Amino acid sequence: MSLSEPSAEPICRHVVVTGRVQGVFFRASTVDFARSERVAGWVRNLRDGSVEAVFEGPRAAVERAIEFCRVGPRWAKVERVDVRELPAEGLSGFHAR
Repeated sequence: MSLSEPSAEPICRHVVVTGRVQGVFFRASTVDFARSERVAGWVRNLRDGSVEAVFEGPRAAVERAIEFCRVGPRWAKVERVDVRELPAEGLSGFHAR
């Protein structure tokens, strides 16, 4: 596969996860998962009780990170995951904010 093929281009997705997603290690688990998939970006808690994340990297890895968010860690109860496309920015590393 050459780098000019569309599937090799990095993608970026903005995700908002609602449900019981704070106080259940959602951010820490997301950091661990994203790093294991070599996805760049960040994750943070929002004041309304939801969790927000940005994932950037190879399409398959970003899609796995989004699927992780649909389930979350053991104690989470995910009710909804909203995903929207963003332009890739060349992010590096993954961290909690």
